Amino acid sequence: MIFTKQQIVSAMKETGFIPLLSHNNPEVSQKAMEAAYRGGVRVFEYTNRHSNSFEVFDQLLKSVESLPGMMLGIGTIMDKETTLKFIAAGAHFIISPILNIEMAPACHEYDKLWIPGCATLTEIVTARQQGAEVIKVFPGSVLGPGFVKAIMPVVPDLQLMITGGVEPTEKSISEWFGAGATCVGLGSQLFTKEVFEKQDWTRIEETVRYVLDVIKRVKQKTT
Repeated sequence: MIFTKQQIVSAMKETGFIPLLSHNNPEVSQKAMEAAYRGGVRVFEYTNRHSNSFEVFDQLLKSVESLPGMMLGIGTIMDKETTLKFIAAGAHFIISPILNIEMAPACHEYDKLWIPGCATLTEIVTARQQGAEVIKVFPGSVLGPGFVKAIMPVVPDLQLMITGGVEPTEKSISEWFGAGATCVGLGSQLFTKEVFEKQDWTRIEETVRYVLDVIKRVKQKTT
């Protein structure tokens, strides 16, 4: 299944929520992703943090074919070589915790959405100049909603994805979207240790539904 960059950006804006999964077991990862899909998400990030991440991601790409409309990207990509490796595997989009401009032409060549991680206004402007349509603000726990609110008037029309420091609560989500976030990412607070120990896939599904509902209500208030 192939998605355009605009389709992915539109889905990110519509749902406002991207689950961030990090796990080294292919079967567990697949079940977690399917639970999130049932909850209503259509953009999903698997993070490249394990020695077998490529193999796990490859299996997720196969299973996503049975999830209509699901867009699967790879996160924690740090360099051009790894970018090209995952693009060749079939990643729908590439996310990085850093700004490495060598990754930009690699993604542009294959018409893949590149979402670099930035922590300063200079990095954000540089990322924009390199063709980034969506920019990851990381770490959100350090920068805070105040950072986003302060830079929005300086660089109009920013589309920001916030990760790190986002909680599945109405207060946290309201603060980030109120500041100007386009979407938020949730990792360990969605895919908790307890969820994996109990293989409580229903809990993932319910949390996703709750977060999507909160985002919908918050966005209605801010528009």
